[in-house]
Amino acid sequence: MSGSSFLSQFASSALRTKPLGKSSDVLRSNSGQGLVRRLGPFDLVLLGIGASIGAGIFVVTGTVARDAGPGVTISFLLAGASCVLNALCYAELASRIPAVVGGAYLYSYTAFNELTAFLVFTHMMLDYHIGAASIARSLASYVINIFELIPSVKDNIPNWVGHGSDDIFGFISINLLAPILLVILTIILCRGVGESTLVNTIMTITKVIIVLVVIIVGAFEVDASNWSPFAPNGFKSMLTGATVAYFAYVGFDAVANSAEESKSPQRDLPIGIIGSLLVCVVLYIGVCLVITGMLPYNLLGEDAPLAEAFKSKGLNFVSVLISIGAIAGLTTTLLVGLYVQSRLYLGLGRDGLLPAVFAKVHPTRHTPVYSQIWVGIVAFILAGLLNVSVLSHILSVGSLAGYSVVAACVMKLRWDDSQVSKRTEGITCIIVIACCGFVAGILYRYSVSSLVYIFLVLPVAIAIFAAAALQFRQVYRDLPGFSCPWVPIVPAVCIFFNIFLFAQLHYEAWVRFVVLSIVAVFVYAFYGQYNANPASDDTIYYHRVPEVVAE
Repeated sequence: MSGSSFLSQFASSALRTKPLGKSSDVLRSNSGQGLVRRLGPFDLVLLGIGASIGAGIFVVTGTVARDAGPGVTISFLLAGASCVLNALCYAELASRIPAVVGGAYLYSYTAFNELTAFLVFTHMMLDYHIGAASIARSLASYVINIFELIPSVKDNIPNWVGHGSDDIFGFISINLLAPILLVILTIILCRGVGESTLVNTIMTITKVIIVLVVIIVGAFEVDASNWSPFAPNGFKSMLTGATVAYFAYVGFDAVANSAEESKSPQRDLPIGIIGSLLVCVVLYIGVCLVITGMLPYNLLGEDAPLAEAFKSKGLNFVSVLISIGAIAGLTTTLLVGLYVQSRLYLGLGRDGLLPAVFAKVHPTRHTPVYSQIWVGIVAFILAGLLNVSVLSHILSVGSLAGYSVVAACVMKLRWDDSQVSKRTEGITCIIVIACCGFVAGILYRYSVSSLVYIFLVLPVAIAIFAAAALQFRQVYRDLPGFSCPWVPIVPAVCIFFNIFLFAQLHYEAWVRFVVLSIVAVFVYAFYGQYNANPASDDTIYYHRVPEVVAE
């Protein structure tokens, strides 16, 4: 094949989109059955809470409070509000394309093109793989801490069992317990969505009850004078705290990947996405108020600030509860993370972008066992052999990129089909908003004097102008189901702030974004474009969402 014909085929393949059917309820493939619909709205809300609230609620709140002071409450409120805007975008797409697995990958495949979808998958999946391994090691460490409360066991457990051995060559660190925990959770997930949902429900309710106990008990120890001054380091410290707090909410998007297992996806997915996030916002703000009210912000500890605050008040039993809550939180975060990964692999396997083995669903368990086992193996190796904490600074790239693309998908799918000539202009405006967000983030991050804030006005003004062009130059359709309000303003704000946060990440995260994108393009060029078939008969299509039946 000549170079010109290769490039021509590549361009043609990369720009393919995934068609949405318009008739028939469900067309099942000849190769096997699909997933089973067992998840109701309550299950989906718990799924989102399980993915979002881990041990971080007991640690990150105090860490941010050390810099922002009592203003940490505003930090988490700002971060929560930003995540709610992203959740509105997810909720619309989950309502409009509700019945097939894939989440952000599926939405970008439908709205933009095949290559964009593959890039979104690649970046999100690396975050998921590294995150799962990191969470597994943290969970193992917390489990060992519980055992070390027994006097005869304390100081007798080698580090390599649960805490991780000393680093070899700077990145190899043996951990025995983390892979064992991963095997247990993988088996639960392979057995069926019913079993995994039961575990998630028990663990999530446990950790929510513990967080509520922490808030209620701590409320009686609050000294209102500790809330003054409210913002000792100014507004910038609260805004910087919001950029850290933002990642504490990440996880609500997991609900979108359970579309094919939802009983009534068009009704329940928006409830699960937005409901779980709102619960998380309330819990985080409650913990922030308690921790800053119990102790002056400058006396909070670094490693376990909330636990140390209760110990200082003589409430040692609460510290034990916090450890149990951390274990429950990490377990659900890990369980849901592994669950989401397998569903993403299932979606790409069906579309041919990955080998067909990932598309196979167990005939009786109705779970993607091969995808689930593969996900478990990757996490097993990373958690058991590597000190993945050294990679923590390159995380969150996939989440921010995925959220930004989802916001862009909302606008793209709302555009009137008759306005084809204005699509290029609209996409250009979206790219301009993203670039302005990055420039504003860089200026904010590296500002050394107040004069720099004057230059911040320029990218913000350009972004506002681009958003205005999207508002007045494009024609938007009203769609059935849940609709994100104030389109295109809400999606435009999401894109700007997500990329603003992207600029706050470690520079190695930027390098990772570029390098992984190049690798993904090569993988797609030499494998994906030849095997992908978005309209394949092997894919299970839900052309029309089942009607909502009153119970």
